[in-house]
Amino acid sequence: MIIKGKVWKFGDDINTDVIYPGKYTYQILSPEEMAKHAMEDLDPTFAKNVKEGDIVVAGKNFGMGSSREQAATSLKYAGVKAVISKSFSRIYFRNAINQGLFAITSPEAVDAIEDGEKIGIDIGKGEIHTKKGIFKFSPYPEKVMEILKDGGLIEHIRKTAENEKHS
Repeated sequence: MIIKGKVWKFGDDINTDVIYPGKYTYQILSPEEMAKHAMEDLDPTFAKNVKEGDIVVAGKNFGMGSSREQAATSLKYAGVKAVISKSFSRIYFRNAINQGLFAITSPEAVDAIEDGEKIGIDIGKGEIHTKKGIFKFSPYPEKVMEILKDGGLIEHIRKTAENEKHS
């Protein structure tokens, strides 16, 4: 699987309240509505200008703070296909996988990638292709890849249940 897109680069310690503003947390919004508020407190232009396939790149501790899954959901439905970071909070990393959003740890790539740059990610090979070179990352275990390829944990469970029903 290859992901190609424009980079939106952010700094360290991006909190879930910044990824998906806390003021919307207890409102019942569709994922498409959530996407309209992705990163709005950090970059008010993000949700209007992000394109399908774009990639968020950030420093250390991406997704720190609350454990709310809306932070991953809003990015996914805004069109973001992957987040590359120096490190993730554990709960954000798992929420991203559960939502079908690739969360990739690569400190070297983060340092090399520039905002607005077009990059490619070869998920199968564990490679990030940038204008400054190719950076390796650890590929996902097979079971995690199945979840990501199916679009997230809920879709994966549906698919698995449907397959078991017909076998």
